[in-house]
Amino acid sequence: MDWTALSVSLRLAGLTCLLLLPLGLWLGRTLALSRFRGKPLCEALVALPLVMPPTVLGFYLMQAFGVEAPFGAFWQSLTGSGLNFTFTGILIASLVANLPFAVQPIQRAFETIPPNLREAAWCSGLSPARTLWRIELPLVWPGLISALALTFAHTLGEFGVILMVGGAIDGETRTLAIAIYDRVQAFDESGAAIMSAMLLLISFLTIGVVYGLAGRRRWRRG
Repeated sequence: MDWTALSVSLRLAGLTCLLLLPLGLWLGRTLALSRFRGKPLCEALVALPLVMPPTVLGFYLMQAFGVEAPFGAFWQSLTGSGLNFTFTGILIASLVANLPFAVQPIQRAFETIPPNLREAAWCSGLSPARTLWRIELPLVWPGLISALALTFAHTLGEFGVILMVGGAIDGETRTLAIAIYDRVQAFDESGAAIMSAMLLLISFLTIGVVYGLAGRRRWRRG
C-alpha cells in the first residue's frame, strides 16, 4: 500500500466534498425550483463532465491553468504560483470534474418537495431561509448524503483529469489511482492488487450507502 498516495487521495476527496457541498446545494436547489429559458443549457453544462473523456477535460483544464491563459495568469498574479502540477490545481480540477455528482442528486431531491409545502411554510410566518433550514433540508438529506458519497468515491478513483493537470508528483499530486497505474507499469501486480482492492471496497461501500438511502426514501413514501 502506498500510504502517501492514499493520504493525497483522501485529502483531495475530503476537500472536494467540503467545497462542493455548499455549491451543489445552491445550484441544485436553484435548478430544481427555477424556470427560465436557458435552464436546459445550464443543466447540460453541469452534466458535461459526465460524458467528456477525462483526458479531454484534463487537457482543457491544463490549458486554462497555464500562465498564458487568462485564468492561469490571474491566479499567478494573485498567489504568485501556478496551478499545473500542484495540489491546488488538481483540487480545482476535481471540483469541475465532480460537479454533476454533487449537483444532480441534490437537484432531484429538491424536485420531490411539493411546492405547496413551501407556500404553507411561508403562510405560517417562516422566512425563506428558515423554510430551507427547518422544512426543506430535513426532506432532502438523503440527496445530500448521496451527493457526498458519489463525489467522494469518484474523486478517489479519478485518473485522467488528475494525471493531465497534476502529473504524478509524490506527496503532492500522485493519488492512489495513479499509484496503481505506476505499480502495473513496474510489473508490481501484488501492490497494484492491494491498492485496487482498497478502492473497490470504498466504491462498494459508497454505492451501498446510495442505494440504501434510495430504498429508505421509497419505503417512507410507501
